Amino acid sequence: MHGPHARTVDRSAILAAALLFSTGGAAIKLTTLSAWQVASLRSGIAAATLLVLLPEARRGCGLRPALVGVTYAATMICFVLANKMTTAANTIFLQSTAPLYILLLSPWLLAEPVRRRQLAFMAALGCGMALFFVGEQPSWATAPEPLRGNLVAVLSGVFWALTIIGLRWLGRSTDGTRPASAAAAVVLGNLVACLAAAPLALPIRGVAASDLAVIGFLGVFQIGLAYLFLVRGVARVSALESSLLLLLEPVLSPLWAWLLLGERPTAWALLGGLVILAATAVFAATADRTAAADRKDVR
Repeated sequence: MHGPHARTVDRSAILAAALLFSTGGAAIKLTTLSAWQVASLRSGIAAATLLVLLPEARRGCGLRPALVGVTYAATMICFVLANKMTTAANTIFLQSTAPLYILLLSPWLLAEPVRRRQLAFMAALGCGMALFFVGEQPSWATAPEPLRGNLVAVLSGVFWALTIIGLRWLGRSTDGTRPASAAAAVVLGNLVACLAAAPLALPIRGVAASDLAVIGFLGVFQIGLAYLFLVRGVARVSALESSLLLLLEPVLSPLWAWLLLGERPTAWALLGGLVILAATAVFAATADRTAAADRKDVR
């Protein structure tokens, strides 16, 4: 399928992925299970779901995908821990600072130098992140340890940056295994997260039906189906447009937490989130022009 209709379908798939991703924060808070129990069960179900939905993952296992899977597992665990301690808004916005760490680490890990045009973006993300730690950190029933949660959310952003760098590293493969390796890394990451969190998740007793329903939703839909939509959509949508469409996730995540749980982030957190989203949108929207200018400078 080609043409305008195909592009609409692909864009819709990416938006569907962002929509499903955005439900994670509120859904995690709706369970009475501990953070470690949520992290283990959610990732275990997600790994099984992804093996069914992405059969190519079964062919891409190896040392390199496993290494990337470890950083992805750390991202998953930190994301759940942060959501149990701080607001959904703080968690997703602080994780969204991952591009800052990517730019800082790329010269060493990918031999990709930082351009002068990227320094302003890095400064904006740094300022946005700092705003989350300004003023009093009020506690909510759904966010009992906001300061610790904010710090864990920062770690989630660091590990997510390492995961993206790792996926790019896998993408440089020339043996034709790139799609399979990326899918395998996601599956292996969920398996590692499930097993790593299990010792602190056990024993699991007296789980309510509502908790099982939420955990099932998180594993099957919020991760499994969302990644299927993402993989299928990005195949024919540019990285620039994909990144802009995925900004729907940090926009909707605080909204679900407010509608379902009455959770309200602080004014400073909202301002920080706005700075991060605006900087990311501007950076993504000018990425093609910046790349063209860099190629011209090289010539």
